[in-house]
Amino acid sequence: MKILFRRGLEEASKFLPPGPNLVTGLDSNGEQGFNKFGETSYGLRSGKNHKRDERYAIEEEEEEEEEGRSNKQSALSHADESDLSDAFDRVLLHEGNMCSEISSLPGGAVKVDEPDGGKSRSRKPGRNKETVDLRNLLLMCSQSVYANDNRTANELLKQIRQHSSPFGDASQRLAHYFANALEARLVGDGTVAQGTYSFLTSKRFSAAEFLKAYQVFLSASPFKKFTYFFANKMIMKAAAKAETIHIIDFGILYGFHWPILIKFLSNREGGPPKLRITGIEFPQPGFRPTERIEETGSRLANYCKRYNVPFEYNAIASRNWETIQVEALKIQSNELVAVNCHMRFENLLDESIEVNSPRNAVLQLIRKINPDIFTHSITNGSYNAPFFATRFREALFHYSAIYDMCDTVIPRENEWRLMIERELLGREAMNVIACEGSERLERPETYKQWQARNTRAGFKQLPLNKELMAKFRTKLKEWYHRDFVFDEDNNWMLQGWKGRILYASTCWVPA
Repeated sequence: MKILFRRGLEEASKFLPPGPNLVTGLDSNGEQGFNKFGETSYGLRSGKNHKRDERYAIEEEEEEEEEGRSNKQSALSHADESDLSDAFDRVLLHEGNMCSEISSLPGGAVKVDEPDGGKSRSRKPGRNKETVDLRNLLLMCSQSVYANDNRTANELLKQIRQHSSPFGDASQRLAHYFANALEARLVGDGTVAQGTYSFLTSKRFSAAEFLKAYQVFLSASPFKKFTYFFANKMIMKAAAKAETIHIIDFGILYGFHWPILIKFLSNREGGPPKLRITGIEFPQPGFRPTERIEETGSRLANYCKRYNVPFEYNAIASRNWETIQVEALKIQSNELVAVNCHMRFENLLDESIEVNSPRNAVLQLIRKINPDIFTHSITNGSYNAPFFATRFREALFHYSAIYDMCDTVIPRENEWRLMIERELLGREAMNVIACEGSERLERPETYKQWQARNTRAGFKQLPLNKELMAKFRTKLKEWYHRDFVFDEDNNWMLQGWKGRILYASTCWVPA
C-alpha cells in the first residue's frame, strides 16, 4: 500500500500506548477528525453536488481550526490501550502461520479469509439500477474534461451520478470516486482541485479504526504480507553471518515491516546481530518535523529490547531525499548495509517536472552508499503519463482491478472496506485525476521502467529465491482467492489480480 494510507496514521500515533508491546504502523499524515461511517463526507452519502467549492472552503477552514487545536495538544496523556497493543502484535508479528487468519481485534473487526479457496459469498446487493456502461461514460467524461467541454462533461457526470454509489458493486463504487475526481478537476484551473485533495488528505482516523481496516486488507489480499516477507527474508539471507546490520529505509513511516524482522533476528543461530536502522522520511509539518520518525525509532527500540536485539536508530527528515549526504547516514566499516524502499519512490518527482530527475538522483545516492543489498518494491502502474486522457484511461484500468478484488473478497457492507475505498483508493484517484504538476504525488511506473532506471544507476539484480517463491505459491493457494496472481519475470516477484500486475518486488546489488 501507499502514501495516503500513511497520512491517516500521522496523528493516530498519538493515541498508541507506549511500551514494548506496541508496534509501529504502515503508512503517513494523521486524530479524531475522521468522519464516522454514516456521516456526510466528501464522496460518501452526499447527494448535494452544487456549490461544492463553497463547501470545501468551509470544511477546509474548520479543518484548519481543528488542526490548530490538535497541534497544541501534541503531548496528550494516553489511556491504557493494552488490547489495541496486543492486536498490533498479532497482526504485525504474524504470530503463528505467516498467512493464517488474523485474530479478531478489539471492537469486533471481521475476518475475511476464504479457506474454501474463493467461493462466492453472499452480499447485500447495490442499488437496483438499469445496466449502463459506467466505464465508457467515465472515459467519455474524461475526454470532455480534457477538451474543456464543461457542458458535456457535467451532463455525463450527472448520468454517472445516477448510476454510481459508494455502496454498490465494484464498477458503481469506482465510478463514484472517479466522478468525484473529475468534478474536482472541473471546478477551476487546477488550484481548487489541488486544494480539494489537500483537504481530503487532512482527514484523520484513529489507530483502532486504521488497524481494523488494515487487518481486513491484510487478511483479504497477500500483497503487503508477501512484500514484507520477501524483503525481510532477502535481508536475512544477505546478513546470515553479519555481526551488525544497518538498514537504510527510504520512507520508513511507522515501520510496519520491521517488527517481524526483529523477531527473526532474535532467533538467529549464534545470537542476534546488532541492528542499526536509519529511517528516512518527509518532515512532519509544525514545530517538530522529526517527531514522527523519532517515535517510530522509539517503538522499534522497544521491540528490540523485548527480543534482546541490540539496536541503534538514526532519524533523518528531508523533503528532498536526493540531497541527503552519505555522511548523514553514519555508515560504519564493519557492518552489512541494506537499503530498502517499500512503494515510496513513486511519490518522487520525475523528468516531466524536473530536468534532473529526483528519482534518478536518489538511485545515484544509493549507488554511492554501495549497499550489500537493495530491496525494492513498487506499485506497478502506467498512469504517470503527462497527458491527462492517457493517464485517466490507465488509472481506470488499474483501479478497476483493485475495486473488483475488494468486491470479490470483502463483503460490500463491511465498513472497513468502505474506509479503504474512500480514505485510500478514493484519495489516490483524486490525486491522479484532479492534480497536476508537483501537486500530483501518485506517479507509479512499471517494473520494466524501474528495471531500466536501476540498471542505468549501476545496479544488477539478484535472482529470486526459488524456495521462497514456492512457499509463497503454496500459501497463496492455501489462504487466498484463486483470482490472485503470483508470477515471476526477469527476477521480479509479481503480484496482481485477474491477470493485471499491481505490485512488484526485487533485490539489487551494485554492478
